[in-house]
Amino acid sequence: MTNRPESGPLSGGCQCGDARYEARGHVARCYACHCTDCQRRSGSAFALILPVNSAHFAATGKVVAVEQPEGHGRVAKLHACPTCLTRLFTTNPAWPGVTMIRVGTLDDTQAVRPAFHIWTRSKQPWVLLPSDVPHLETEPSDLNEWRALLG
Repeated sequence: MTNRPESGPLSGGCQCGDARYEARGHVARCYACHCTDCQRRSGSAFALILPVNSAHFAATGKVVAVEQPEGHGRVAKLHACPTCLTRLFTTNPAWPGVTMIRVGTLDDTQAVRPAFHIWTRSKQPWVLLPSDVPHLETEPSDLNEWRALLG
């Protein structure tokens, strides 16, 4: 398994098929976020996130954006299908030019493995982290650390 999907365009979409997307170009490494916000928003123990270049990302079909307040006065936009409510991707002013794809919405998820885990201090106690993958109690402290982890 890899923490980066194979080269070539990535495609994905919602459960009902009304919303689709495609990403081309360089793809960063996937990561798992165990923060309580991601747990609540995903309805699961963590979120798997794959950052891609927004300039090479396009969504088609029905997609709605909902503003989500985040720390430091920023507002992220959560993009979802209005028909089946599948959350597809997020944009955030803290990451200009980056679209954060929800890995579970990719057409092919089998080749994707998290390169690192963040906010592990709030992870569910039954989640076991692999010993060969970095994990941080909170999140990277600065942009350089993020860049190094994302590759």
